[in-house]
Amino acid sequence: MRHPLRLLPLSLSIAACLSGPALAADEKPLSWALCPAGDVLAPFEGAPPAAQPGAPARNEQPTDIAGDRLSGTETQPQYQGNVALVRGDQFLGTDDMRFDTETGTYVAEGNVRYQDSGIRIVADRAQGDQDADTHVITNIRYQLVDRRGNGGADSINLRGAQGQLHHSTYSTCDPDQRAWELRAQRIDVDSDEGFGVARNAVLRMGRFPVLYVPWFKFPVDDRRQTGLLYPSVSMSGRNGFDYRQPVYLNLAPNYDMTLTPRWMSKRGLMLDSEFRYLYEGGRGTIEGAYMPSDELRDRDRGRFGFTGYHNIDSHWQARASLGWVSDDRYVEDFANRLNGVSASYIQSTAGVYGTGQYWNAGAMAEHFQLTDYTLTDANLPYSRLPRVFVNWEQPLGHWFDAGVYAEAVRFQHTERPGGSRLDVKPYLSARLAGPAWYVTPTLAWRYTAYKLDEDLAAQLGGDDSPTRSLPVASLDAGLYFDRDTTWDGDAYLHTLEPRLFYLNAPYREQDGLPLFDTRPFTFSWGQLFRDNRYSGADRQTDANQLTVALTTRLIRQADGREKLSASLGQIRYFEDSRVVAPGETPVAQGKSAWVADANYMINDRWNLGASYQWDPKFRREDLASVRARYLWPNDGVVNLGYRYRRDLLEQADFSFLYPVSPTWSVVGRYYHSIQDDKLLEAIAGVQWDSCCLAVRALARRYVRNREGDLDNAIQVEFVLKGLGSAGQDTERTLRRAILGYHRDDLYLVPPSNTTPDPDDYDPNLIP
Repeated sequence: MRHPLRLLPLSLSIAACLSGPALAADEKPLSWALCPAGDVLAPFEGAPPAAQPGAPARNEQPTDIAGDRLSGTETQPQYQGNVALVRGDQFLGTDDMRFDTETGTYVAEGNVRYQDSGIRIVADRAQGDQDADTHVITNIRYQLVDRRGNGGADSINLRGAQGQLHHSTYSTCDPDQRAWELRAQRIDVDSDEGFGVARNAVLRMGRFPVLYVPWFKFPVDDRRQTGLLYPSVSMSGRNGFDYRQPVYLNLAPNYDMTLTPRWMSKRGLMLDSEFRYLYEGGRGTIEGAYMPSDELRDRDRGRFGFTGYHNIDSHWQARASLGWVSDDRYVEDFANRLNGVSASYIQSTAGVYGTGQYWNAGAMAEHFQLTDYTLTDANLPYSRLPRVFVNWEQPLGHWFDAGVYAEAVRFQHTERPGGSRLDVKPYLSARLAGPAWYVTPTLAWRYTAYKLDEDLAAQLGGDDSPTRSLPVASLDAGLYFDRDTTWDGDAYLHTLEPRLFYLNAPYREQDGLPLFDTRPFTFSWGQLFRDNRYSGADRQTDANQLTVALTTRLIRQADGREKLSASLGQIRYFEDSRVVAPGETPVAQGKSAWVADANYMINDRWNLGASYQWDPKFRREDLASVRARYLWPNDGVVNLGYRYRRDLLEQADFSFLYPVSPTWSVVGRYYHSIQDDKLLEAIAGVQWDSCCLAVRALARRYVRNREGDLDNAIQVEFVLKGLGSAGQDTERTLRRAILGYHRDDLYLVPPSNTTPDPDDYDPNLIP
């Protein structure tokens, strides 16, 4: 039968009170694979399914009430035996329910059960006044449905949007395997304000209390609240005991701040801060840190950073990335990642950038600050103050593309004379292609003009306005052959892809031109198909050369994965190249080194890869790289790598994650420079995982500066699944050190961390 009473407001109030702590969990997905199957509270018979997208709101749906017997009067009905109230996705069941429609009071006794899309509850008794919106529920046990979590409370008192819990608990562990549990003597919750306050809260690990908090505030919905975040604790030989306590400040709906006092036993106290803002047309982040007196350096230390953008209109955007540190040892002292060692300077840029269907452009300024004390300011790149560029390319009919690269820039330096440069490169390209072939001829003209400072002009021969102008022609052609084949019973598509690339550019004398931002590219597979072997506009190679290359692939028909890919290529130089940069070996007539690259998937667990360069002229090995990966079951992985480049480096890298059991695993890395016989990084660690708790402990030894000094660090992290983590971010360290950690980055070769900005001007790319 249908009754006009609305369903009790348990869903919002009880879920807010009991599941509030869970909302502090990390945003990253958690693994519950080790949890026992089944629910702490099984779904109730007669409960409706979870709400579907697009379903009417609960307050727009009627309440259906049913029971075995209905007695009492019209103003005081009483339902007995299998009483069930249903409204939308909400369900309330009990053995006995009495109403007083005149006073708005009710009493539900015996096997009280409540369920909706977010929570499932059992209780002994519920009573209240619907008109006054007050309710008292006793002896509660609950389970979250939309996220993992369960617990209980002796009683809950609700008055409108405000609630009060007595002797409540929360955990994501099963009741019979309580690895951790949060207990609070009392929790006051205000759903309108979106926060709760816990008093006399105790975090227990097993049977032992590990943290007592007399008072803390937490959010009960997605609204941000001012309060303490989880601390970070670490130990290192450089800083000693290192403790960070973030304090979050919710200043307004569209901006906030995090203050992080940080105490290092060897250095002293530092204050770190982050301010974030957001508005309809953009967003930004301001970061800063200040240490009034570093006990090791005997000076003030600090840093500043800003990143942000503003959308001017649908085509134009202003953005900036700015950085500053107080001294050239700051990065070494306060960065704890190996890749921070290679940062010799901080790059700051600010500008306006635009993009359209056939164009992109920008006007910006760029400045560098030295962060490596082993170098001087003379080693810094030229600042570009300012720089303006335009790239345009548009189809001309069905067969042609026309375009132009143009850049104007002023180069400045504190230690060296500078100048200005204009570089323009218009081109015309034809698109000739069929299903199994393509031919792309391109004709470009490159004009570069300078206005040099007097001192720099004197160093280069006296001409303060040198220019360079020359045509650049190329022809790129390729074929695609494929056939069906089988290998070990599986169907494959076998391809053969020959490619020719011819480049011709006449010689222009360029010794009188400066070198502002130009250097030779490292010879590689990609260099076989570029029209300039230099990275910038200060040098344009003269060329009469032909690249011959061949690629073959075996692609599994069932899933499109490559079983095998192999590439081989070489450049044939028909003439000597006369353009050289200072210190560069001229390119002589003859053949370049052979460039080979191959990847082979032995099976779904083993992958091998190799790159190789062999110079036939000098009969020597220029480059060799071998890499292998093996996947163990249960997310285990092993990586082996060897890298050699003549006269530069020879390194070996070994990393692994080995699952000893479903709960225990060991991790490690050994990264060694064979050429210098020196350790670059060593990591040894252990991980313990359970349904609701994970612990990671790492010991690291790594190079902390360019002089090769080693540092030691110990990192420990406790992950209370569904609540948060305490300690250092060990997962970030392991994801960087172990390719394939957590199996979400299973690339055999790590992606480049120098991916060019799409707005960058690069006149040397093939159109």
